[in-house]
Amino acid sequence: MELSSLVAIAVVVGFVALAVAATIKLGKKKKGHDEPSRLEGEEAPRAQLGKVESPKAEPIKLASGPTPKKAHAKAEPVLEAPPKEKAEALVIPFPVIPPLKVGLQRTRTEGFVAKLRSLFTGKTLDERLLQDVEDVLISSDMGVKTASLFLDALKSEFTYSGRKDLSDEVMDFLKVKAKEILATQAHGEIKLPLPGKPTVIMVVGVNGTGKTTTIGKLAHYYKTRGLKVLLAAGDTFRAAGSEQLQIWAERVGVDIVSGPDKADPGSVVFDACKKAKEEDYDMLIVDTAGRLHTNVSLVDELKKVHRVMGKVIPQAPHEVLLVLDATMGQNAIRQAQIFREAVNVTGIVLAKLDGTAKGGVCLSIVKDMGLAIRFVGIGEKVNDLRPFDPEEYVTALFE
Repeated sequence: MELSSLVAIAVVVGFVALAVAATIKLGKKKKGHDEPSRLEGEEAPRAQLGKVESPKAEPIKLASGPTPKKAHAKAEPVLEAPPKEKAEALVIPFPVIPPLKVGLQRTRTEGFVAKLRSLFTGKTLDERLLQDVEDVLISSDMGVKTASLFLDALKSEFTYSGRKDLSDEVMDFLKVKAKEILATQAHGEIKLPLPGKPTVIMVVGVNGTGKTTTIGKLAHYYKTRGLKVLLAAGDTFRAAGSEQLQIWAERVGVDIVSGPDKADPGSVVFDACKKAKEEDYDMLIVDTAGRLHTNVSLVDELKKVHRVMGKVIPQAPHEVLLVLDATMGQNAIRQAQIFREAVNVTGIVLAKLDGTAKGGVCLSIVKDMGLAIRFVGIGEKVNDLRPFDPEEYVTALFE
């Protein structure tokens, strides 16, 4: 073969090889362009699927609505049952009244009881100690008669056994003596119902002793025991006296008879007695003028009101309660003497017993005045008025 032929063949082969290489390279490039387009085509359907799935979430939300409704419907009978049972379990016949011990706390910790305990601790009983005892009793508003009784009993009756500390034995001894003093009167609320209707309670006392508040609490006390109670606003001359009693009447849910300012107290009380009798009330509680007990004209006014009650309702008033402020000590005793002479006081309500260390005044009232203690006030709440229990009083006093 000639050299020119070989060169020609070599050139042809070279061109063919270049053509094949170019074809392969072009194919690879095309393949590279096709793959991204397919990937983008795949992503587009995925995004489209996401959009299609979002409506599927809506039926789920719509379906979730009825679910709580069904749960709530099922829970209703279960939720209603417990409150019903709980309410029935908490029903009580009368309001809860705090113990007398609460009202006597200051007397027990600051008054004559605490002072006597301190006085007798680590001591022997002699004349000098007895003199100190007398000073403590009189300074604690026990009154001369009551103080003398305790002192004489310690001198003539008390014997130290030595089994306990002297202070403990003296307290036990005085506790017995206190019970003996209180046993001379029938304390606590009057026994109801009395023959015939209504029972009339006349309430007297000096302004500032808590008279109006006591009347409101008395009304609440008897109403919660099933009595139909009526109030009479007989203190017509004191500024806002009737209004204050009306507020209490609304608060405890009882009826009230009142007149205009400066009205004749006898007229107001007459109307109240007539209403109580005609409308079948169980109890009528009458407020009266609360001026100074030294004012003769006002004492005469109380006598007049007392007579008016008896004209409408035979034997009324059935009870005359004098409200005394326990914080006044022996001044309260002097008030009791004047009012007793005016309207024949039959019982005492001792207010504000929780605000004083002079709780021993109860013994002086009974010993010096010979009067029964009907109720004691041991707080500001409507339930903080309680019948006086001598046994509970002595136990709480000397505890």
